[in-house]
Amino acid sequence: MVGKSVSTIRPDFEHGPDQPTSAQIAAAAEAAGLAYRHLPVDGGFQSPEQIAAFGQLLAELPAPVLAFCRSGARSTKLFVQASAR
Repeated sequence: MVGKSVSTIRPDFEHGPDQPTSAQIAAAAEAAGLAYRHLPVDGGFQSPEQIAAFGQLLAELPAPVLAFCRSGARSTKLFVQASAR
């Protein structure tokens, strides 16, 4: 397994209906024995509240946490900003 927890940063249906929804990812994570959290963040802007929520997510979920978005940029920005707090 890649990690003990998975978090998707993408909103449901980002880039079309062929992408899995948070509920589908949650079911797959549960079936694999992984903790799961959905934190939908749109586009390139992360609000202070979203950054704080991501930091809390990292603190609460069992490590390691695989957090992902469409390209990885949004997840990376959130991680860097949450880690700087």
